Amino acid sequence: MTMRRTTRRTLVRGVLYAAFVAAVIVVVLAADWQRFAQYFLQWDIAREQFPEIITIALKNTLVFTVVSFVGGLLVGTLMALMKLSSIRPYRWFATAYIELFRGLPALLTIFAFAYMLPIAFGVKLPFAPVGAGLLGLIVVAGAYMAEVIRAGIQAVPKGQTEASRSLGMSPLKTTFFVILPQGLRIIIPPLTNEFVLLLKDTSLLFIAGSTIFTKELTTFARDATTTNSNGTVLVMAAMLYLLVTIPLTRVVAYLERRMARAR
Repeated sequence: MTMRRTTRRTLVRGVLYAAFVAAVIVVVLAADWQRFAQYFLQWDIAREQFPEIITIALKNTLVFTVVSFVGGLLVGTLMALMKLSSIRPYRWFATAYIELFRGLPALLTIFAFAYMLPIAFGVKLPFAPVGAGLLGLIVVAGAYMAEVIRAGIQAVPKGQTEASRSLGMSPLKTTFFVILPQGLRIIIPPLTNEFVLLLKDTSLLFIAGSTIFTKELTTFARDATTTNSNGTVLVMAAMLYLLVTIPLTRVVAYLERRMARAR
């Protein structure tokens, strides 16, 4: 007798669930939790990190992320408009910028702004060394956001431009008051993803150097790990990253569902 399709599907799903649970049990039983706790879960070391891990490390991480995001959004908007421009040199420059800084690792870009540019041109960037690192991060973020913003602008129906022009609006006003607001609304979910990526990329700022008051989470945890010869602070930093990123990813999922229903 042939097994019904729904019965077969239920059996397959049950087997997959059972395999997953069995794998989790094997991992839990195989781990040496006492040794793990000795190296990564020392509560006395964890207590010593407060309140600095919040008031300095987490605060700096959030501040650096917001500064990089806002700067990247401004640069990305400019590059997106230049890439869509009818003037060829603008398009060439924007394309070269986007391809260059999307192709280079962010770590190398931050290193270049922190060390190579000051040496090459004999200038000191403001708020160095963190300022130089943030400038590199803004440049990288701008390259990625430019493509997201360009896609959002091109997703706006052309009829919006035609309607605005027929009402007597100039091309500049049409772009900034009609097209850009609609395009940015479309790309809110991917921009939120970019914010989450930037939050994690602030860990690369260590290459530019830092002071005791400008450390972000990863640098703070790494230095504390070296001092205590114990990885407890790394686990604390990971939990704080998750405390911020998980709600943000849930917001992205909510916005995507809402926009899908609207369409």
